[in-house]
Amino acid sequence: MKRTISTLVGALLISGTALAEDPLVVPLQRLSMEAAVQVAQGAIEACREKGIQIAVTVVDREGTIQVTLRDTIAAPITVPISRMKAFTAVNFNAATSAMTDRAGTPIGRVEGLVMSAGGVPVQLGGSSLVAGVGVSGAPSGETDEECALAGIAKIQDDLDMAM
Repeated sequence: MKRTISTLVGALLISGTALAEDPLVVPLQRLSMEAAVQVAQGAIEACREKGIQIAVTVVDREGTIQVTLRDTIAAPITVPISRMKAFTAVNFNAATSAMTDRAGTPIGRVEGLVMSAGGVPVQLGGSSLVAGVGVSGAPSGETDEECALAGIAKIQDDLDMAM
């Protein structure tokens, strides 16, 4: 019995120490407003070069909008779709093009998610999520994604150096 109590007390002391070493506050990294604007403008420019008018939304890692731009004659519906693509990309930390097969599943029918190509996460050093970008308005989701990636490319070198 004494051995069992000693073992329990020892385990509690060890786990208590481990818990005390865990941080109480977790630092989060986000894109600056200026960086978010550069990404959005880069996406618009890339699609303009293809003769396409789009909307682009950049969200922070929680899915809150930082920047939304709609090109001059892009359809109004492109704005909410770009937001939902960006929101989906950050919630899954994955490109929405990788989720198209989930669109017809219960998770794919959750309000506010869009599982078609055009949403991509923005990562610091290729692993730490800092934002998401969604593009809508091109004839295909693949072209939306190309433009989103072109926008991210405008700041990717700086993000990689920020590690």
